[in-house]
Amino acid sequence: MINFDEEKLKEEYSPKKKTGLDEAKKLDFQCKLPCTIFTYIFGIVGSLILGTGMCLAMGVLGEATYLMPLGIVIGLIGIVMISTNYFIYKRWLDRRKEKYSGSILLALSKDSNNQ
Repeated sequence: MINFDEEKLKEEYSPKKKTGLDEAKKLDFQCKLPCTIFTYIFGIVGSLILGTGMCLAMGVLGEATYLMPLGIVIGLIGIVMISTNYFIYKRWLDRRKEKYSGSILLALSKDSNNQ
């Protein structure tokens, strides 16, 4: 025979009350999501550009001698993109945090006032 805790079952099946913490987590997710998506896409594109430049410079994608300098230039563009990706992310995230900070703190204060 299985022994269930009555309080645990009631909590599991009763409707959930939205708290200020839930609202703050949602706002935090909305704040960080666009920055994260951009960072991944920008990093992937930068890596692909760097790889294409390397292939051109090493002669994998072409046998012509004029492709090596072009490959070096394309590779450098990819390196710059990859190198600046973190700094772009950090700056954009800081600006979004400033924008959302009031709403998040307000949601958290509502939660602490209710307890």
